[in-house]
Amino acid sequence: MARDRTPSGRRGTRATALLAAALTVAGTALSPSPASAASPPRGHDVSSHQKNVDWPRAKAKGARFVYIKATESTNYVNPYFARQYDGARAAGIVRGAYHFALPDRSSGRTQAAYLVRHGGAWRADGWTLPPALDIEYNPYSARHRCYGLSKAGMTGWIRSFSDEVRRLTGRRPVIYTTAHWWNTCTGGSRAFASNHALWVARHGSADAGALPAGWSFWTFWQYDNAGALPGDQNLFNGTRAQLRKFTLGGRFPTP
Repeated sequence: MARDRTPSGRRGTRATALLAAALTVAGTALSPSPASAASPPRGHDVSSHQKNVDWPRAKAKGARFVYIKATESTNYVNPYFARQYDGARAAGIVRGAYHFALPDRSSGRTQAAYLVRHGGAWRADGWTLPPALDIEYNPYSARHRCYGLSKAGMTGWIRSFSDEVRRLTGRRPVIYTTAHWWNTCTGGSRAFASNHALWVARHGSADAGALPAGWSFWTFWQYDNAGALPGDQNLFNGTRAQLRKFTLGGRFPTP
């Protein structure tokens, strides 16, 4: 997800096959029909790379939720954010904002406040997802993949971000990450699983695989960066009714 990069050109049959695989959750085949209340809600995430998204078309193709990149560090705001965010809502798609973290640039508290000021607010209107923290390997320095922070330092940074988001919005952020990053850069911290929804990234597989330490289930799963919907492809681990409850302030669904 990271930077507003050019996505892979993988399309066509591979994306179709992955969607069919992704719609198998916990060994149970689920209908891919967007109209089916029993199937897991499909969604996506976008950034400035997608520019002017055709939201009614995305809705027609099955989008029920979307996360939109709002900010990065404290010096970048997605120039398309407002039109993407408002456009998704106008099309009847649940939406939320995410922040790409650069923990070596400033504190978690500072970056959280920046996100909330630039689109990351939350309200219990049934259409707004809690803000999300996108935290993964440093895309700007291969030498400092964990941003030069110790495991304890990284855990503290995430806690600071989370506490400020909660203070400003009343919600804990969703945490987007991979199992490999989490276990490497936080040392496998289990301090967040009880009160933070997990948005796990694992592409090219029929399931979400091993989860970051502490979590026993995922709330969102990003399973590919190409498919029917603009941007990255995602699933919600629950029903449409549970997704709505989550937007209204309810806890993330559990198996």
